[in-house]
Amino acid sequence: MSRRQALTLGAAGAGSLAVGLAGLGARGWPPFGTEPGATASPGPAWSEPRVITATAGVLDVDLTVARTEVTIDGRRVSMVTYNGTVPGPTLRMRPGDRLRVHLANELDEPTNLHTHGLLVSPTDNGDNPFLRVAPGETFDYEITLPADHPPGLFWYHPHHHGTVADQVFAGLYGAILIDDDGPGRPAPRVVVVSDTTFSSGRVAEASAQDRMRGRVGETLLTNGLVAPELVATPGSTQRLLVVNACTSRYLDLSVAGQEMRLHGVDSGVFSPPLTRQRVVLAPGNRADLEIQVPGRRTGVTARAYPRGAAGMGMMGSDSFDGQDAPVLTLRPGGREVSGTTPSTQAGRPHPAPRDLRGARVDRTRTLTFTMGMGGMGGMGGMQFLIDGRAFDADRVDQRVELGTVEEWTIRNATMMDHPFHLHVWPMQVVDGTDAARERVDVRDVVDVPAGGQVVVRIAFARHAGATVYHCHILDHEDLGMMGVVVVR
Repeated sequence: MSRRQALTLGAAGAGSLAVGLAGLGARGWPPFGTEPGATASPGPAWSEPRVITATAGVLDVDLTVARTEVTIDGRRVSMVTYNGTVPGPTLRMRPGDRLRVHLANELDEPTNLHTHGLLVSPTDNGDNPFLRVAPGETFDYEITLPADHPPGLFWYHPHHHGTVADQVFAGLYGAILIDDDGPGRPAPRVVVVSDTTFSSGRVAEASAQDRMRGRVGETLLTNGLVAPELVATPGSTQRLLVVNACTSRYLDLSVAGQEMRLHGVDSGVFSPPLTRQRVVLAPGNRADLEIQVPGRRTGVTARAYPRGAAGMGMMGSDSFDGQDAPVLTLRPGGREVSGTTPSTQAGRPHPAPRDLRGARVDRTRTLTFTMGMGGMGGMGGMQFLIDGRAFDADRVDQRVELGTVEEWTIRNATMMDHPFHLHVWPMQVVDGTDAARERVDVRDVVDVPAGGQVVVRIAFARHAGATVYHCHILDHEDLGMMGVVVVR
């Protein structure tokens, strides 16, 4: 590692705040499929990102970060890509495999790589958010999955503080698929949902208001396509592994007039699966969904989602995530469109997650999302804080003993919802949601509603080192809503 790749993070971005914000509206794709039995309009053919699969327990991959011209909805636009595509390639592995990534940065700003949701080491050249890969430099990551790593869909994206929201909004994200060893499930389809806004043939810059509220793109993308059409046999079950890779948008998912089976969120597995007519994914969340293909063309929709007021009482307008937007279309047909994700092989069943509800709690903590006026690190005096402090890479906010179980109460003292993300160590929700006491609910992103709180338990069982926790509205993270945790 060179000196320029030392463990540093830049200061949070700053800008000016206009008092009396106008509402944030998403101009673009009209709502569809919002009434029971509604029929969606035809869209582009279903497609999934290219898959790169581990061989003999090792996945070697070169990822080049560069500005690239890509085609979105028939238009040539400039985005920031991994290997020239949006999303980047899907990295497919099994528990126990080793991931080696040669990351080349061809941007004019620093970047790095975060493997979101993987239960891996945060130190050295692992899932280390403090690394800085400068313009023109390269870095070699090496990450080993534990042999008992949970299966499912995870994802990767940059995490260099101060540039995260801009780079993800511009196109830097991709899926990680850890094979499911359990038999009896349909082969999965990878569904990477993201959003962005274009202006003059390139990704638009965010205004100060956008950053404060958390920017919401005018164009919703599924695997880089606008409302792709998935052709499948009527009555068949489609297994969709969905990741919300949006910078700030909540995905309030529904299928016109029918129910979905929710098998899990993030690393959690629901057995038996839950039956739902809507599934809400905060930014960073993933879901394992099964949907039965109806007898006519039907849309899967992300409804506009209210996530609180914009500011400190002087700006009382609600902050909605734009309009209803199409995610994909299910079209019944005789010949099913195949995805690029190979079928998984049945093998040894993966272990059930540890239930921490009856565990001895070694320590309790309370962390509080706050917003305030004055000082640096905000927007025109508006600050985004945890426990009254803006992020400082040189300060340790939480010191934890390896091998302990802790209970964290995450409070939200603001007027906006904030999704809480902890790297490396999964959280079990034990209070704050309707189902928390009824089942093992394991998350790495937990939504904390405005004025509310959520209680989680965390087993710091392995992987000593330093990493971060933060709001996964990435604009808020860049503006200071992040802290450092060290486990020893």
